[in-house]
Amino acid sequence: MRAANTSTGLLDTICVGHGNLDAAGAFVRERVGGSANRIFIVSNRKVFKLYGGTVEDSLKAEGFATALALIGDGERYKTLATAENVLAEMAAARIERTDAVLSLGGGVVGDLGGFAAGIYLRGVKHIQMPTTLLSMIDSSVGGKTGVNASFGKNTLGVFHASTGVFADVDCLKTLPEREFVAGGCEMVKHSAIAGKALLKRTKTYFSRRTEAASGELLAALVRDNIAFKAKIVEQDPFEDIQRTDPRSRKILNFGHTLAHALEKVTNYRYFRHGEAVGYGILYAAELSKKLAICGEQDVELLYDVVRSVGRLPSLASIEPRQVFEAFQFDKKNISGSLQMILLRGIGRPVILSGDEIPPKTAFKTLEAFLKLQK
Repeated sequence: MRAANTSTGLLDTICVGHGNLDAAGAFVRERVGGSANRIFIVSNRKVFKLYGGTVEDSLKAEGFATALALIGDGERYKTLATAENVLAEMAAARIERTDAVLSLGGGVVGDLGGFAAGIYLRGVKHIQMPTTLLSMIDSSVGGKTGVNASFGKNTLGVFHASTGVFADVDCLKTLPEREFVAGGCEMVKHSAIAGKALLKRTKTYFSRRTEAASGELLAALVRDNIAFKAKIVEQDPFEDIQRTDPRSRKILNFGHTLAHALEKVTNYRYFRHGEAVGYGILYAAELSKKLAICGEQDVELLYDVVRSVGRLPSLASIEPRQVFEAFQFDKKNISGSLQMILLRGIGRPVILSGDEIPPKTAFKTLEAFLKLQK
């Protein structure tokens, strides 16, 4: 096993390594304590077939009994109906307050498993075991859980901090290329708001990925992304709606205004989340340039890094007006005004309210951006 625990605060609950999946049981026992008897695993068929056996064997070696719920693969299964089915299976398995839920899979599994853990018996422990790059660096950290509704993505949910996050980057070897690109775009998002040092490292890794794809190099980059997000989350754990400073947790939504709109207008079936974020990053950069708060050089740099990550799906069939109207359903609306995270430069995020961004400018920039990507 090659793994590295982090050293302080939230990071103490996180283990990132490569080739360490068989140590999952020991990590879970350390995090949930000796009183836990059962671990309820939430996963999907594909992921569980690949890794479920190893994880279950490791849990059983630590004295845990296990039960399992398999959900559908994809955003369209992240619903209240699916969550209710999982909750019913948890009850049938007699999960108690001292037991825990373990989410083995990507962001959909982690969000839904965390949501179920957060509301079952008013909250049981939750262990995140992410198996995609996107979930490792983003959704597994920070305690946001939830499901989608007809009126918006992640509009139903609770803050329920995980008891631990265990990641083995060797799981990414079986990840489809599109999923890896999606996670890479989320890395670019972190880098864009963190600063040029992390952005440069991200570009270097993806530009040389086939040459420098060692587990430890990737694990180190994953750790750095988690460390950045954890630092933001720790000082704003519940995303205080009053905060608009550059360290607000809201800055982690950079690129997400367009991303969520793209996902919504395509019924969550066309884009991987990170792919939509990739476009969202570039649109936010273009809008920042249009508002004369971000220079051309930084915008071009972001284009270069996003392109180094990989190819994104075509926007040829996307209608600008439909996307713009979807902005109003974004969960970042506060008092009727959409808050957008833009850039004053790399590593300099800024939160602007709707009255600081002329709607005509936002729409015209969107229209030009979508045309440019066709």
